[in-house]
Amino acid sequence: MGSMFRSEEMALCQLFIQPEAAYSAVAAMGEAGVVQFRDLNSDVNAFQRKFVSEVRRCDELERKLRYIEAEVNKDKVPIPESTVAPNAPNPREIIDLETQLERTESEILELSHNAVNLKSNYLELTELRHVLEKTHSFFEEQDSTTPSSTGNDSITKALISEDSQQVIRGRLGFVAGVVPRERVPGFERMLWRISRGNVFLRRAELAEPLEDPATGNAIYKTVFVAFFQGEQLKSRVKKVCSGYHASFYNCPSSYAERQDLLKGVKTRIEDLNLVLNQTHDHRQRVLTTVAKKLHNWSVMVRKMKAIYHTLNLFNMDVTKKCLIGECWVPLNDLPFIRQTLADGGKAVGSSIPSFLNVIETNENPPTFNRTNKFTQGFQNLIDSYGIASYREVNPALYSIITFPFLFGIMFGDAGHGLILTLFGGFMVLREQQLTKKKINSEVWNIFFSGRYIILLMGFFSIYTGIIYNDVFSKSFNAFGSSWIVRINSTLNETDIEGNKELTLDPKTTQFSQIPYPIGLDPVWQIAKNKIIFLNSFKMKLSIIFGVVHMMFGVTLSVVNHLHFKKNINVFVQFIPQLLFLVLLFFYMAALMFMKWILYGPTNPLGTSPSCAPSVLITFINMMLHKKNTDVPTGCSQYMFEHQEELQTTFLIVALCCIPVMLAGKPIYMILAKKRKKRRQYSINNGDLHQGIEMQGGEPPAGLDEDLALQYHHEPEHHEEEDEMGEILIHQAIETIEYVLSTVSHTASYLRLWALSLAHAQLSEVLWNQVLKQGLVVESYKFGGVAIYMAFGAWSFFTIAILVMMEGLSAFLHTLRLHWVEFMSKFYMGEGYPFQPFSFKNILESEEPVEE
Repeated sequence: MGSMFRSEEMALCQLFIQPEAAYSAVAAMGEAGVVQFRDLNSDVNAFQRKFVSEVRRCDELERKLRYIEAEVNKDKVPIPESTVAPNAPNPREIIDLETQLERTESEILELSHNAVNLKSNYLELTELRHVLEKTHSFFEEQDSTTPSSTGNDSITKALISEDSQQVIRGRLGFVAGVVPRERVPGFERMLWRISRGNVFLRRAELAEPLEDPATGNAIYKTVFVAFFQGEQLKSRVKKVCSGYHASFYNCPSSYAERQDLLKGVKTRIEDLNLVLNQTHDHRQRVLTTVAKKLHNWSVMVRKMKAIYHTLNLFNMDVTKKCLIGECWVPLNDLPFIRQTLADGGKAVGSSIPSFLNVIETNENPPTFNRTNKFTQGFQNLIDSYGIASYREVNPALYSIITFPFLFGIMFGDAGHGLILTLFGGFMVLREQQLTKKKINSEVWNIFFSGRYIILLMGFFSIYTGIIYNDVFSKSFNAFGSSWIVRINSTLNETDIEGNKELTLDPKTTQFSQIPYPIGLDPVWQIAKNKIIFLNSFKMKLSIIFGVVHMMFGVTLSVVNHLHFKKNINVFVQFIPQLLFLVLLFFYMAALMFMKWILYGPTNPLGTSPSCAPSVLITFINMMLHKKNTDVPTGCSQYMFEHQEELQTTFLIVALCCIPVMLAGKPIYMILAKKRKKRRQYSINNGDLHQGIEMQGGEPPAGLDEDLALQYHHEPEHHEEEDEMGEILIHQAIETIEYVLSTVSHTASYLRLWALSLAHAQLSEVLWNQVLKQGLVVESYKFGGVAIYMAFGAWSFFTIAILVMMEGLSAFLHTLRLHWVEFMSKFYMGEGYPFQPFSFKNILESEEPVEE
């Protein structure tokens, strides 16, 4: 948790690495992920850098990998992922990897080419088989038809090949083949237009789809026979067929020849099927073997490419024998980096050691907070607002508790909190399996990255639900109600049993109260004044928690002041800010506790509940310095003696804090500059007089004008009015913002009460108007159906509205309370993130290859 309190110390380092050891050293740094390199070649074109050829080499390897992966995915071969990612390959392994990928690509290319050729032959034979089978019925009609004298209406009986099709006198020529089904309507219209209706077309659709040899997609085709007369029309028909991607096939002229040809085609298809199956089995074996290595190959190539990209950020020294790089490194990791450089040199047998120098710089270092899978989600919440300034107090550490707690106050239902807990627990327990699935849904990834936040929000919602005694808008009577009915002359047992609405009033004699063990007494669930009581209770709690939360934020600011050695800010900012908040608003919260303690139902008249003054009215009168004239007889407008004097003192001190916040820092800066100038003047004047006394008391000739003025006791006065004006304006804005925001931020915490009340009322309405309607059905026939439907609707609306929508609303309001009301008291958020060279981040951010 050390780096969660504030960011780690960073050092700007300069690396001197021998070229032969650079690759292995950078690879080790990438595995560790603790070094952020700077680009020393920003003015150099990307194609002119030293390792551009190696980067192109990696690009070629990635191209081969993409092709291999596409072929593997095309055959739906699963690609297993190794549990341990391989290290970046060394130069010798790179050569072996290139050879393997080239050989694998060539083998798959050859297999794919052979498979396409075989499938093309199979497609042609299949289409020919369909042509022979489908056109048989077309020519059977001709056998029963006699040609006319003109021959215009006769149908040819002889089918001749594409190369030898000739029009026989008194008979028609024809073209037979297949055409894509979606082109048939246009194909028919075009034939009719080019022949003016003199082409007779017969067609039959294929019931089963065929496979495209190149893509493997299903294609639907139609067998056709086009009859025509004349060579000129024949040429036109063929051109139309070619334009519509129709395939021509040969048919024998007689039935017997067609049958013989069909038999031969079927035999060839069977033989080709056998070859295709063997080819497919061989391809599957090859792809299965390749798929086992594909993930490791991909990781190795990506790491190698990342290393060369990083080496391109380095610069060469003048001797061209050393690579120089600059990087930000956490101070705690400097020994590891030095050891990595030494190991890299030993690995390649370099005689000249690589080394690291820490550079003194005035640059603002990046912000680095070490996180784990639990704290990462909370850190992301804070970083979404703004990256912490270097070494600034990190609010994420405290948000681990305060964020889910404030959410629970607004959510406040143990039943709905249990749903959140189960959902968050499921993601936490199954996080390894869910991570491996790599779900691409953005919404799911948001939920999954915040799984620990959801889990804690569920826990705290269950806790606050127990405090509110609210479970799906119902209360549990676990310990028995602590309200005891007293039977007297005006109240008998019959009146109590018939009373459906009870008004609970501790000051009456009808009830007596002892503390309920935990949370609210369940009898409030049926009380008529339930809303009035819960309003007062939750509103006061929200003010108390809000004031404490803001005081904690102001207290954290002193940690920043002391760390950055701005001690003056402790006196002119922290102390007056804290006093202003404590003397006014924490005092108001203290009055609430005093009111709960001092005024009881069994107390005498002066301290009875009817005499309890309103805390809000008391606070308003304190601010306006006026008295309350509307006080009941026998009661006092104050809770204790000397309260008026104490409030006046608090108000005066709080108001005095405002000018301290406004002018304290500018006055201190003016005085500090005057002291500095006076000290410089004294030093310069002393040196000057020593020289002048040696020359007789008169300023020497050619004396500088400024020194001459000092000699005549005329010090220069550089009134930096612009700078001081900016400081005054800045301080005035901060003071006004703090004073006004203290009021508005306190009121902003009332959302804890408002959302809690709204959530409870929505839950109660959903129970009464949906689920209860099914429970009151008394019909034997429809009672079960009504309960089933009512429970289904209630469950759906509970999940959709009360858990998801209300949960999102409470989450956003909690986020606002942290970003604005809490963090504005101490958090600047003007830093920039530490982005180390890390193989893990590179591999996780790599987008999946689209199929």
